[in-house]
Amino acid sequence: EEFGDERIRNTPISENTIVGCAIGSAITGLRPVVEIMFIDFITLAMDEIVNAAAKIRYITGGKHKVPLVIRTQQGSGGLKGAGAQHSQSLEAWFVHIPGLKVVLPSTPYDAKGLLKASIRDNNPVIFIEHKNLYSLKGKVPQEDYIVPLGKASLKKEGSDITVLANQTLLQQALEVAKEMEKEEIDIEVIDPMSYAPLDRQTIINSVKKTGHAVILQEAHKSCGVASEMGMILMEECFDCLDAPVRRVTAMDLPIAFDAAEEKRCIPGKDDIRKAIEETLS
Repeated sequence: EEFGDERIRNTPISENTIVGCAIGSAITGLRPVVEIMFIDFITLAMDEIVNAAAKIRYITGGKHKVPLVIRTQQGSGGLKGAGAQHSQSLEAWFVHIPGLKVVLPSTPYDAKGLLKASIRDNNPVIFIEHKNLYSLKGKVPQEDYIVPLGKASLKKEGSDITVLANQTLLQQALEVAKEMEKEEIDIEVIDPMSYAPLDRQTIINSVKKTGHAVILQEAHKSCGVASEMGMILMEECFDCLDAPVRRVTAMDLPIAFDAAEEKRCIPGKDDIRKAIEETLS
């Protein structure tokens, strides 16, 4: 009612059709924002995303651009029991595709600024929110602002160890960092915010300073973004590392429906603390 049918379109629940129409709209001059309710269902539009949206600018020599944003949500539902088909974290799938930008906001302020930057970008952006952060409150200016894509955010400065985290694990990492201050452990916490492009230099500079790194991700352990960031640190910071880079991730299992089993599948504060202690020991 507020914006009219020209700006807001209801569609059938057909993810490939929704994304395909949005790609066509983007090529012809619009800046569509698509909403896919769960990242689990974005799998139904992978051909459109991977073989069309990500490649059109390249295969046309830049003649056609695809300024498209696909908003979706991922992550475990905590104790809500969303089940194996509504709790996946699939960001690594999209980071692997050249031509896509991948953004994961962690705070209300960052969400607004990153979304505005994504809409103004001339490339397709996969904008991945976390279902457990919709109730998170924070100060958000009413005036226009953007948070640049491809720039990490230093959430807490420290000197002993670098922790890389985003979304719900960022909130937990900050809590652990505050608790461990009492033990005189000074933790630096960085939110990458964008996985593609990744702000490699901010991460590298931090680890060169602290000499230790722990990388958190809610996605499964094998072949995740944490693995890639760990390899970057091994290549660029090897001589500065005082201990191996550690990952804290979900198990390589489907996320359980049962609340207790679901909680066991995904990382939490105890896992973060243990990884930090072992890295510094």
